[in-house]
Amino acid sequence: MLHYLAKRLLSLGLSLAIASMVIFAVIEVAPGDPASFMLGTGAQEDTVAALRTELGLDQDKLSRYVSWVGGMLTGDFGTSYTYRTPVVEMVKDRLWVSLPLAIYALALSTLIALPAGIYAAARRGKMGDIAVMGATQLGVAVPNFWFAMLLVLVFAINLRWFSAGGFVGWDKGLMAGLHALTLPAIALALPQAAILARVMRSALLEVLGEDFIRTARAKGLSHAQAIRRHGVRNALIPVLTIVGLQFSFLLAGAIIIEQVFYLPGLGRLVFQAISARDLIVVESVVMLLVFAVILVNFFVDLAYALVDPRLRRAV
Repeated sequence: MLHYLAKRLLSLGLSLAIASMVIFAVIEVAPGDPASFMLGTGAQEDTVAALRTELGLDQDKLSRYVSWVGGMLTGDFGTSYTYRTPVVEMVKDRLWVSLPLAIYALALSTLIALPAGIYAAARRGKMGDIAVMGATQLGVAVPNFWFAMLLVLVFAINLRWFSAGGFVGWDKGLMAGLHALTLPAIALALPQAAILARVMRSALLEVLGEDFIRTARAKGLSHAQAIRRHGVRNALIPVLTIVGLQFSFLLAGAIIIEQVFYLPGLGRLVFQAISARDLIVVESVVMLLVFAVILVNFFVDLAYALVDPRLRRAV
């Protein structure tokens, strides 16, 4: 297990190094000069040059890359060009919205999808299976931003059970914060639950066709007992893959939902930074999100080894 863990850690480090180079290169070649953008088209050339020097934009790209990576390793993400605020402070404020939203949505998605997928697989070809598959097909087809607006119309405007947008802050209490995130979490969770339920059903049906399931049935286990004791665990590896990918998407890709509900999360921060040509904010937030994606995949790999010990012996 230690050898397996060491290999995964090495892979994580190499992935982060490559990701940092790609992110820096892609953002740096984007057209436009942040200093010129901040001062406007009528600014004097010497004024623009002075601002570029102040922001460190007059240095060569290699020096800026090394400074950026070195700062991140020590917890210094730089200072926003636009707001003149440390990027790490901006990220902390937004992360306390995006991270709980992603966890909340993933929890809802998993709690809905796994029982639905198991139920459908256990009743293959019957009405229960057809109903679940029809619901998941609808969930995959409906865009989450349209579903989000529908939730606002029904539960915020008509029923007035929730606010239409904004975030009250965690200082108002845990329940108040979760209440504000409930509609966005549902909007994010249901389409992901549809995907996860279909994967759970397919994986479990494949496992149920294996010889060891027939052996378990021959030894006297009922169909439900065979699914519960042997089927579900062996079907979890592809499900864990999708769960890991979904958490990464929910954390990094919720920008549209954050816009619909006016949530001050990381997605909106990146969108605002791109609009303002605030490169240091874009680079740092994207790198943080990439780190989160790679770290989640690392833990998914460890979960594979826990679910299937054969993977540890194969390394």
